[in-house]
Amino acid sequence: MTASARVGTVPPVAAAPRYTTVFLDFGGVLSPSIEDLFVDYERKTGISPADLKAAMAGVADGLGVDVLAPVELGLLTEAEWVDRMHRWLTSRGIDVSRAETDFGRQWFAGHQVNTTMRNLVYELKAQGYRVGILTNNVREWEAHWRPMVGLDDDVDVDAIIDSYDVGCRKPEPEIFAISETRIGAAPGTAVLIDDLESNCAAARRSGWGAIRFVDNDRTLADLAALLGADHGAIADRETSA
Repeated sequence: MTASARVGTVPPVAAAPRYTTVFLDFGGVLSPSIEDLFVDYERKTGISPADLKAAMAGVADGLGVDVLAPVELGLLTEAEWVDRMHRWLTSRGIDVSRAETDFGRQWFAGHQVNTTMRNLVYELKAQGYRVGILTNNVREWEAHWRPMVGLDDDVDVDAIIDSYDVGCRKPEPEIFAISETRIGAAPGTAVLIDDLESNCAAARRSGWGAIRFVDNDRTLADLAALLGADHGAIADRETSA
């Protein structure tokens, strides 16, 4: 395990009145923001964020599912998904000549992990918490995002829960129950850090604590407060979230 400086004021797990487990999202928490990834993809390919999002939605609508569900649930292979998106774009006169069929490689190329959030993993582990990654992700992208994050699920984290692997995705309630079982957490003792409020709300409905990631400093402060809060303070914070 890589040594790291403390990045927050996380209390030891023995001092936390309720939560013993923390799950971090990948996209937008351990990775750069999703909007930054869209902007950089435009630089690489010339396809605007608006056009790419519309193509993703167009493919998903044809299957009657949420925008990224076709690949995050393995309903389509990456190659099938990219082919359908490219056909959607070209039918509307949008040039895809610079867009690679290996979407994940091109999407993640040149990006780095959010080191503050990765260091938080090490701090939490040192303080006695179970730590996991809970991500809606794509089978073919694993070879790109896992090396970027650099967290091994046999050494650095206790579990990696990936939507394509378990057959459901955030914000579906099943994925929270699966995550608790996989990491060995008692019901209601986990916290999710995620950049989407819909996922945070779903976690809270499943009895979890949740922190919406906005930036590193706020997340570290909110997590320290949540882990150190008493039950009444936790309820107040989650009701107002």
